[in-house]
Parts: sequence; structure tokens; C-alpha cells
Amino acid sequence: MDGALRGEARALVRSARALLVELAEEGVEGADRTHAPPALAARAARPPADRPASSAGSDPVTARASDAPGSAERPTLDAVRSALGDCTRCRLCEGRTNIVFGDGSPTADLMFIGEGPGEQEDLRGLPFVGRAGELLTSMIEKGLGLQRSDVYICNIVKCRPPGNRTPLPDEVAACRPFLEGQIDAVAPRVIVALGKPATSLLLGRDVAITKVRGTWHAHRGIPVMPTFHPAFVLRQYTPENRRLVWEDLKAALKRAREGER
Repeated sequence: MDGALRGEARALVRSARALLVELAEEGVEGADRTHAPPALAARAARPPADRPASSAGSDPVTARASDAPGSAERPTLDAVRSALGDCTRCRLCEGRTNIVFGDGSPTADLMFIGEGPGEQEDLRGLPFVGRAGELLTSMIEKGLGLQRSDVYICNIVKCRPPGNRTPLPDEVAACRPFLEGQIDAVAPRVIVALGKPATSLLLGRDVAITKVRGTWHAHRGIPVMPTFHPAFVLRQYTPENRRLVWEDLKAALKRAREGER
């Protein structure tokens, strides 16, 4: 092995070691090769230090998807939305009426992330405005004593999946840089992950929501509280399920209020 190759190999080993430390700090215990965590995806696309990346076709929002939330150079929500554009990056664009980007305060302490838009969301271009959205809004306003405009709400995909099916891996991957851009822009103190798809994406592994809800995790250093999706609560509208979600939201609000922004 010549000197150049040996140096590149050492650099790759150092990068791999640093990545393992970072993933361990985020609580990632394993990674599905089809659902790489954001730090892994960003580093995999990053060229070696001695091979500068071409600026042609680069997307500043996508390029910053693995930056630390709260950094001085984080994007604005307007910049993320502008980079998303009239998106045709996956098949979901074919059946949509509107892109459903997000809604709420750009400086929210609490960020709610769901799965994808439904029928009413697709028609109105706003997240969580159907029956499940009415329940979520009631939880926020009547339960937590906040206004919906005080929090930020979005989904892991920005276009409605046909028949409200679960988004497919390539659809999630196409939208992921923009979700990460939203997280960077808002820099919330706490993320509430609504349901299994959002929780699995943020935690970097497939999870059972019944096992992880109500327990603290982290996504790139931001505390994550997984809980049931409001649509599930509507289908299984039991006192126990309502109590569990209420406890999860109270815990999320309490942690978000600890300390000053």
C-alpha cells in the first residue's frame, strides 16, 4: 500500500471510530442498511478531506442535514421550504394536491413529528388538520395549556401517501433532508415523535411503539419522547391510551421548560 492509500485508510478508520461514538451517544444500537441514521448518511456522501466536493448541484439545506441543531449557521424554515420547491423527488408527488410542509412557531420549544399527510392535510396544505389533527390540537391547547401556534408540527414525508398507507423507505429518504432541515431551523428543546414510523426514523432503528413510548431517547442530541399517533388513539379510544399519551406530553412539556432557551 502506497503512502497516499495508507493515509486515506487511516482517515477512514478515524472517521468510522468518530461515527461509532456519535451513534452511541444518540442511543443507536443498530442500523438497518436501508435506513442509515442522518450522520451516517451524511458522512457516507462526504468525500475524503483531500478530495473537495464539487459545488455543482449542491443543496445547502441537504448539505447541512447533519449539522448540530442550534448552530449559528442553521437554515431558516423559509430556506428549507425554498429548497424543497415543487418537489418531484419521489412518486408521492404524482397524487398530491398540496405539499404539506409544516405549521407553527419557527422558534418552538416543542416539535411534533408525525408520519404523513392525510386527505384533509393534502387538501389544505397544513399538517394535522383532519380528525387526528383535531385531537392533537386539543391535546396541545386544552391539555398542555399552549396554543397550537406555540409549537411546530410536521411529518416525515410532505406529500400524502395513497390511501394513507405507511410511507415507503425511498419516499422517507427523499424527504429526510428537509425534515432534518426543519429540525435544524426550529432547534426545538424536545421532539415528540408521533407513532412508529416517525419514532423509528428519529431513533435510527425499527421500533415497536408500544415498547418505546413514554421513554426518553435522542436524535442528534435533542431529547425525543415517542408516543402514540393521534390516529391510533382515535381507533383505540380507551381511557388507558388517553392516559398514556397525556403522561407522555406532560413529560415532554416539563423537559422543554427546564432551563432557558
